[in-house]
Amino acid sequence: MKKPSRKTAAHAVAASSSSSTQAAAGFAYSRDFFADLVDQALRHAHKLGATQAGAEVSEGAGLSVSVRKGDLETVERNRDKSLGVTVYIGKRRGNASTSDFSRSAIEQVVQAAYDIARFTAEDEAAGLPDPEDVSTDHPEVPLFFPWDVDAERAAALALECEAAALSVDKRITNSEGAGVSAQQSHFYAGHWRDGATVFAGGYASSRHSLSVAPIAGRGAKMQRDAWYSSMRDPAELASPQAVGRYAAERALSRLNARKIATTQCPVLFESPLAAGLLGAFVQGVSGGSLYRKSTFLLDSLGKQVFADHIDVFEDPFVPKGKGSSPFDEEGVITRARQVVDAGVVQGYFLSSYSARKLGMRTTGNAGGSHNLTLTSRLTRPGDDLAEMLRKLGTGLFVTELMGQGVNYVTGDYSRGASGFWVVNGVIQHPVEEITIAGNMKDMLREIVAVGADAYNYGAKTVGSILVERLKVAGS
Repeated sequence: MKKPSRKTAAHAVAASSSSSTQAAAGFAYSRDFFADLVDQALRHAHKLGATQAGAEVSEGAGLSVSVRKGDLETVERNRDKSLGVTVYIGKRRGNASTSDFSRSAIEQVVQAAYDIARFTAEDEAAGLPDPEDVSTDHPEVPLFFPWDVDAERAAALALECEAAALSVDKRITNSEGAGVSAQQSHFYAGHWRDGATVFAGGYASSRHSLSVAPIAGRGAKMQRDAWYSSMRDPAELASPQAVGRYAAERALSRLNARKIATTQCPVLFESPLAAGLLGAFVQGVSGGSLYRKSTFLLDSLGKQVFADHIDVFEDPFVPKGKGSSPFDEEGVITRARQVVDAGVVQGYFLSSYSARKLGMRTTGNAGGSHNLTLTSRLTRPGDDLAEMLRKLGTGLFVTELMGQGVNYVTGDYSRGASGFWVVNGVIQHPVEEITIAGNMKDMLREIVAVGADAYNYGAKTVGSILVERLKVAGS
């Protein structure tokens, strides 16, 4: 099965540039209006006697359409707005929010945040980011590509995608439906301390998707799978035909699945699932887990955590990247950095608060990581999925995981899985109703190879990952 490319047919979507007007995005409020709301909130917090204050105002708008078996099912339009205010009285913090942008509502929400702070216990780590960490010169990152698609056109694209899946093979007998989503939002934030505004900024962003979930077979032997394309720029979505065809091929490949005997063997994680292993690492070295001492990677800075051929790089400035941002949720400047070098942890993921709790400095990761890429120094350009199966030899190729079976305190890992049994590098048959188990500490250290079949899953990019050995519970 060949994954669909991101290049779409010219008629499938209308290309949009980041310079598109607010009308094209469907926004009701301007950036200047947002800046004025933030200013009002901060000035009122100062008037009440706050020592520090922060405010953020945002608006989102979008369209979601779903179809099933050739018929339109739902058309949903969403529009939301919010103003959030955080007030500090010394080391006491209060927070409140509203969706009412009237002057009286702004004063009320600031008063509410102030009152909460008055009766909150002091916390020595509370407060706005330190001045030296605040972003004052924001680099521009292209993240805003509104899609001027109406419900009729969105439904036509979803129907085209579903029809493509149903036409692949007569064994595709049903569908859970297809959908199209077009979403865009913008925000503006500001911080005030010591009588002056110390941070102000915001930007617009977009994210659009096309998905389908076909069903193969009949009765007790039915199998379901799905595929999707998700991009900030609608011009880069895969074509409806490519998404539908690939989803159908995945469903068909799962027919006649069976259990295997309980064993220990090498396990190859398909690239979209491999991003989950990287996600477990991020969770383990994030500030909240570290200062609460609730992580299997406690005190791992400067220590070997991955196999020595593994590197992890963070880049917040990737054009159109889903994890791109010129500053984090606190207004702290973001920076490209090496997070893991030759398997050794070079940095954590810290907000200002968690950094203070740990006696460290923020890494600009309030709100999460930014565009992580995991690579192996052993990977060669020809290490596609076929080559990774050859490296697997005899073992399990996992294409779906179920459940949330990761204990981030101990690192214990146990999840339901399905995929394919492989012998001498060749897929023999699909496998279902099994459980794979191990410990994340061992799994990260026992990564044997990373494929060149890199796939972007949200803010993480990684190829398929081969782990030396895991327990597989079957029949």
